[in-house]
Amino acid sequence: MQSPGKSLTEALASAHTEDRLTIGVYESAKIMNDDPDSVSFCVLATDEEFECDIALQIHFTLIQAFCFDNDISIVRVNDMQRLVEILGDKAGDLEDAHCVLITNPNEDSWKDPALEKLHLFCEESRSLNDWVPEITLPER
Repeated sequence: MQSPGKSLTEALASAHTEDRLTIGVYESAKIMNDDPDSVSFCVLATDEEFECDIALQIHFTLIQAFCFDNDISIVRVNDMQRLVEILGDKAGDLEDAHCVLITNPNEDSWKDPALEKLHLFCEESRSLNDWVPEITLPER
């Protein structure tokens, strides 16, 4: 079976191509507040540099609670540099990449196989009481 990291990379690449990414904590919070049904998946990203950023941790806690309340699958990654590489030009600056949403503007995007694998991975993790599983992104 394909690793969750590879599935996440594919889902982000496909969402990027179809312009279904929202990047940034504030931008993501706005979308989740305005149209939570359009959000399919949430990625929270941090690394050592931001571990002690209390404001960021509070934002993460609020975003996680919102995702739980709205049945949005959510994962953490701990390699922001690699995430920014995957997001490419859309990422802007590194600090924007702390929160990335994959949205669904059309019904066909629900059939993204990589996204389906991620939802299954999250479901399995939740059944083991791992509510926000961490995914390791594969190297290039």
